[in-house]
Amino acid sequence: MKKNIGILCILLFVFLATALGSSSFISAYNLFNLVERSALYGIIGIGVAFVIITGGIDLSIGSLIGLVAITFPFLVITKEMPLAVGLLAIFAISLAAGVSHGLLITKLKLQPFVVTLCGLMIYRGLARWMVADKTMGYGEPQFENLKLLVGKVSQLPGCEGLPGAKQIPVAFLIFVVLGILAAIFLNKTIYGRYLLALGRNEQAARFSGINTTAMIIVAYVICSLISGLGGLMFALDYGSIQPDSFGNFYELYAIAAAVLGGCSLRGGEGSIFGIALGAALMRLLMNSISMLGIDDQLEPTVIGMVILIGVIADEVVKRIAAKRRAVLQARQATAEANSS
Repeated sequence: MKKNIGILCILLFVFLATALGSSSFISAYNLFNLVERSALYGIIGIGVAFVIITGGIDLSIGSLIGLVAITFPFLVITKEMPLAVGLLAIFAISLAAGVSHGLLITKLKLQPFVVTLCGLMIYRGLARWMVADKTMGYGEPQFENLKLLVGKVSQLPGCEGLPGAKQIPVAFLIFVVLGILAAIFLNKTIYGRYLLALGRNEQAARFSGINTTAMIIVAYVICSLISGLGGLMFALDYGSIQPDSFGNFYELYAIAAAVLGGCSLRGGEGSIFGIALGAALMRLLMNSISMLGIDDQLEPTVIGMVILIGVIADEVVKRIAAKRRAVLQARQATAEANSS
């Protein structure tokens, strides 16, 4: 909770600084886009959080997003398949990716870094090969109804007259629902507690009777399915998809959002609310760089510095807290020895 407060303070500071530095920052159009993109990054951040909580990592998210974004219009437009078949196909691809990652990690004992790094290259190559590096688009009439996923709440049936519905992105509602479900799963179900226990100490979790193999596979499947959903929504939002670049670095943004939000790369720790703050901060930084006239080429540098500062601050706070606990325990032990 303390870390969430710290991220929230940084978020408010960057927001106010950007608002003072650029009058167009607080325009309705920009704020709508900011909330929508924050929600999209938050969605894939939730997905990767399940893997990070187990002590793993998934570097293939960006390439999987690119593969999903290319496969859908390729099947629907080029191959003239029904929309439902295209949707089933992209989620089947996502499911297969998650299962294969989990099996390779649990059955062959391969490192998650190596498995998902190979996935990053495999999925990107498949996307480029499938369409021969041709740009695919979502401008066809078949996709109009699906575009509601990245539209405004006022565009949904029965929501036309709701107050403020024109300013609320549908993607934000999807993110909120997904976040609530993820928080309930992690904090209120036995399987969520299994994942947290697995991340803290896999061997102890196995000895206590937890099926660690199944839980690791579940974590990677959840991550890949959510990435598939995120890939579809990103594609609908952007409209034009380049197979060689779409989704590049998205895995790093998702991991950064999760880590900033309190997920420990050592595993066993994570907060969905913190991930929401981390995703919002990531997107706000990107938007602020553009609004304040900072060279776009410096965007990775600025974001990297903020993430590094956040991680350093978190580590320093943890060490100070650990020293305080050690001092208190020593004092307590001394007091008990003196009293006896």
